[in-house]
Amino acid sequence: MVDTTERSHFLKLAAVFEGGLIFVALALGLLVRIDPFADFQVDRAALLLGSAAALPPFLLLALTDRFRFSALERIKRLVLQVLGPALVACRWYELVFVAALAGFGEELVFRGVLQRCFERWLDFGGSGHIAGLIASNVIFGLLHAMTPTYAILAAMMGIYFGVLLDMTHPSNLLVPILAHALYDFLAFLLLRREVRKRAPAFPAAS
Repeated sequence: MVDTTERSHFLKLAAVFEGGLIFVALALGLLVRIDPFADFQVDRAALLLGSAAALPPFLLLALTDRFRFSALERIKRLVLQVLGPALVACRWYELVFVAALAGFGEELVFRGVLQRCFERWLDFGGSGHIAGLIASNVIFGLLHAMTPTYAILAAMMGIYFGVLLDMTHPSNLLVPILAHALYDFLAFLLLRREVRKRAPAFPAAS
């Protein structure tokens, strides 16, 4: 029987925390005078690039999962322990909702505001873009520090998303938002499959 309490708790937490990041981005933007949506626009090229950009990190995740590196196995066990039951209990479209919220909220804060803010504050001799990319993602990594290795991997993922923002001309925040959200959704599915593999008696939601 699917644990509806587990699912409900997980979805509420996601809505409050990840959805709340949108308001954090707006508040930070007002504080440092940066519009979080300044680089956001919907167009076909951004939709295609953002979708394609989710695949390299996901394929890397799938590859590391296949070869089972010890440091990453420890992270996986922790993630499965914390999120596994909820991921199994959620329906696929609920996972889409959580992934979309995470991609939108986190990218709005870290790429839409903090990266641009640090680029402006740390612009010494034309190095603002690199400094902003690194500084914002050190914070991104630290806020994902379930383990030291996880913090480093999260910071590297953040740098990847930041590069996606800067490589588009003009910069388009939709690209890292979509890449982040789609990556999270695919990672959720991979983790849910792992839970089912380790505990076959654990039923998945339809």
